[in-house]
Amino acid sequence: MTRLFRFLLAALALASAPAAHAERVKDLGSFQGVRPNQLTGYGIVVGLAGTGDDSIQYATEGMKGVVSRFGLTLPPGVNPALKNAAAVLVTADLPAFAKPGQRLDVTVSALGKAKSLRGGTLIMTPLRGADNEIYGMAQGNLAVGGLGVSGADGSQVSVNIPSAGRIPGGATVERAVATGFDTAPTLTFNLAEADLTTALRVADGINRAFGDKRASAVDAVSVSIAAQPGAETRIMMMGMIENIEIAPADAPAKVIVNARTGTVVINGAVKIHPAAVAHGKLTVSVNESPRVVQPAPFSQGRTAVEQSSSISIDEQKKPMVNFKGGASLADIVKAVNAIGASPADMVAILEALKQAGAMKAELVVL
Repeated sequence: MTRLFRFLLAALALASAPAAHAERVKDLGSFQGVRPNQLTGYGIVVGLAGTGDDSIQYATEGMKGVVSRFGLTLPPGVNPALKNAAAVLVTADLPAFAKPGQRLDVTVSALGKAKSLRGGTLIMTPLRGADNEIYGMAQGNLAVGGLGVSGADGSQVSVNIPSAGRIPGGATVERAVATGFDTAPTLTFNLAEADLTTALRVADGINRAFGDKRASAVDAVSVSIAAQPGAETRIMMMGMIENIEIAPADAPAKVIVNARTGTVVINGAVKIHPAAVAHGKLTVSVNESPRVVQPAPFSQGRTAVEQSSSISIDEQKKPMVNFKGGASLADIVKAVNAIGASPADMVAILEALKQAGAMKAELVVL
């Protein structure tokens, strides 16, 4: 048994050891360079049942480009009616390590006034990356989940979005993207959410798994890992690092408030310092009850309308709630329910607690 093989077995055993309330490193972020890339293309969908772009200029130019591939040149000044065709944008994600010949799912969306892409076929469309290089070719029949129907009187019925569709496996990878992970001086693992404590724990977990000091936290997001060059060695190391389990840091205290819907979300880290909250509601009602007054017989009087108003004031008596120091999320919810506060009232209470310094948490208002 070689030394490298024994080392890998020991590291894998340590990496697979379960930890209480732990999460895998692969669920906390990703390695730098190992990511998908966005691809975009401009194409033409044909075979529509009169729901295309008609004679829009960019659709016409796109059709001229399509037919020119087959040696057909339209006479100058001739703009064909394209009710059965539509100009579209094609988008796809190129996964990391994708190789030529692999298939990708693509999304096709109408660019102009096309009413529906149902029944259409995308003509061969190059997909380009941010560097304007071609990384894939897309073609195929669209699967459209929407439906649009219009009547002669202008009435329309639309279900979902008929001007967009997908082609499962509709693109073929033509060029691979170099990730550079095998030639970079070090491997870098980036957390999905910045947290200094979690970054330190990831570095410590890697060092404990491999029995050395190869990992160090660079900042709240990145962990730098020393690794020998070579794709095979680094792939094995990355695979074992992804399965190391650590206990991430607790989320910071945060309260999310959606003022439009009255939704309030409080995470478990929120604590309340000693405070007293009184919640009341004052309702003023004014009722108008006019009545008709008839004059006495032979009095030469006139019928008149006599106004009668009734004003009532209703003030609900709500108890004052005393929050003891260190009140938890359960205590907050129980107290707010006890005083009968609505979601909108709860938003006001939380804002007041924040202003009073009794709630040490980030208040996010959407």
